[in-house]
Order: sequence, then structure tokens, then C-alpha cells
Amino acid sequence: MSDNHRAGLHDRLRAVRTVVDGVRVVTVHGEIDHDGKDILVQALLSADGTPTLQRIVADLSDVTFMDSSGVNAFVTVYQQVSADHGWLRIAGAQESVLRVLQIVGIDALIPCLPTIEDALSA
Repeated sequence: MSDNHRAGLHDRLRAVRTVVDGVRVVTVHGEIDHDGKDILVQALLSADGTPTLQRIVADLSDVTFMDSSGVNAFVTVYQQVSADHGWLRIAGAQESVLRVLQIVGIDALIPCLPTIEDALSA
């Protein structure tokens, strides 16, 4: 792993970026809500809003809550990365977060895998 970077700090949300074999892995901790969605998008994309790496895994194993703001953030990032012929995968979502992703159909758009290893090798 390289390129450790704390992408954002918020009262209820923290995102840390690393790069594994050319794939940006964003490990998210806490709650993804309206106040923290910009931290998530910033961690997934570069500062100017374009993907710096076309392959991204969002590790949600430490996310305890996500509302529609998180869903919108993932759709935005997915659209930008896909337009650049890349991909976005979600790994390790806890049951409550995975349920939100499934209810709105994000799991049909963005692969939701049980582990980071699964997401990296899919």
C-alpha cells in the first residue's frame, strides 16, 4: 500500500485513501450523511472533481449509517468514473448500509462485495 492520505475529517465521518496495486481504496469510518458526503466524494475523486485513478474500491466495513446523501455521492462518483472507462466497487458494507444500497438499487449499478480482497479481484 502507498499514498496514505487522510482525505477528510468530520465529527462523524473519516475517510482514508490508500493505493493497492493501482486501485484507490478509500476506507470510510463513521456515518455518511449530508454533513459528510463531501468528504466521501473528495476521498473518492481528486480535488478538481475528476478521478485520479479510474479504479476505486470504497471500503464501508466501518460505516455505521448511510442516508440518501451517501447514495447520491456514490452515484455521482460512479458516473464520473464510468465516463472515464473506470470502475467503482463497494466492499464490506454492514447489513444496515447494504440494505440501503439494495433498496435503492445501487447494488445493480455498483458491485457490492463482502471484502476488499473480493472487490480488488472481481
